[in-house]
Amino acid sequence: MSELVATSATASLRKEDLHASLSDPILDTMNFLNEITFRYPKAISFAPGRPYDGFFETEQIFTHLRRYLDHLAEQGASPEQARAAIFQYGPTAGTIRDLIAGSLREDENIDVPAESIVVTVGCQEAMLLALRALIAGPEDVFLVSSPCYVGITGAASLLDISVVAVEEREDGFRCADLDRAINAERARGRRPRAFYVVPDHSNPAGTTMPAQTRRELLDLAARHDILIVEDSPYRMVSPGPHLPTLKSLDRQQRVIHLGSFSKTAFPGARVGFAVADQVVTDPAGHTGLLADELAKVKSMVTVNTPPLSQAVIAGMLLACEGRISELNAPQAAYYAHAMRSTLRQLELCFPAGNRNALGVRWNEPDGGFFLTMRVPFRADNAALARSAEDFGVIWTPMSYFYPHGGGTRSLRLSVSYLSEEEITNGITRLASFIAAEINRAK
Repeated sequence: MSELVATSATASLRKEDLHASLSDPILDTMNFLNEITFRYPKAISFAPGRPYDGFFETEQIFTHLRRYLDHLAEQGASPEQARAAIFQYGPTAGTIRDLIAGSLREDENIDVPAESIVVTVGCQEAMLLALRALIAGPEDVFLVSSPCYVGITGAASLLDISVVAVEEREDGFRCADLDRAINAERARGRRPRAFYVVPDHSNPAGTTMPAQTRRELLDLAARHDILIVEDSPYRMVSPGPHLPTLKSLDRQQRVIHLGSFSKTAFPGARVGFAVADQVVTDPAGHTGLLADELAKVKSMVTVNTPPLSQAVIAGMLLACEGRISELNAPQAAYYAHAMRSTLRQLELCFPAGNRNALGVRWNEPDGGFFLTMRVPFRADNAALARSAEDFGVIWTPMSYFYPHGGGTRSLRLSVSYLSEEEITNGITRLASFIAAEINRAK
């Protein structure tokens, strides 16, 4: 025994011996924002893209759960079956797929069988499953619209997947740029597999893809034989009318549609889903759905999405008969007002003539949580630290969202989590910070 103690030593690991993705700056971005927020708790933060707390009441959880249990009883489930539906492991692909399918038909004109849906642990898992299933080898390429949500590029990094960024122009995404990127990758001997995009009120830029561009994108996908991964978390928390989703326009099963209840219900449920109705044929000629393949991957990642979380979401869907748009009408109005208040305060703090002289400008989204500002200085982590410490306002550097570099003179503002008073004070503080940074650079 004494010999064992003498020769034992505390394990010491070298970072270079761990997976390379752990050194990817993408994985540090959210940690840095959390650290800044914790370090300056009195600062007004335009960083978190999270729902407003004022819409949540603790008792709602029990109401939703009871409604779902009553639903099971009405469907003929015995008390023992209802108990198992809540307490036991459930089907890997999910227990509420039929309710989600019904909601998609009601709200989005997406008519797919329940079997084509996989219920996931948030939309983040749906991204991971889609990436793992689609990208078969090192010659396969995953394309993303850039700037891009870090969750998808971070997941790709963890899986050693090559990402090619198709940079949006200032007026948004153009299919011609994707067409060139696909041709360039094929010229290099690589196989473009899919293109990821957030068509509505995107995170981080806040842009919305025009209807004509959506149709052009579907035509391009068919012509190049690639899939589109559509991420759509902000539609039902934005005022209508809404443009049709890519999936609702999809007639050739080119679109994998990713959804989330984090914004439309509540983030703590951690329930998302993937619609994957593409037909998969094996070497023997047997066919199934891509959803079946995603479920196989999921069985080795999270086993299943917690049935208790699914039950609460189901209760919410039952309450509104699947019409999430109606359930979220107050939230959509609130976030729209927050966006208008932010834009109005920016106009007050940066009048048009002064704004142009300073080199400051921003876009004007008509929904969603985010807008972007261009500034005449490096909006990096060092500038963010000065902003938080000296001016009491926090924002997100847009450089976080460019997979191949860019966005160094832009910042993202999230308007979803703040009251009108906080927005007014926060933009006033931001204007003071921007003025100071401009003087600092002289």
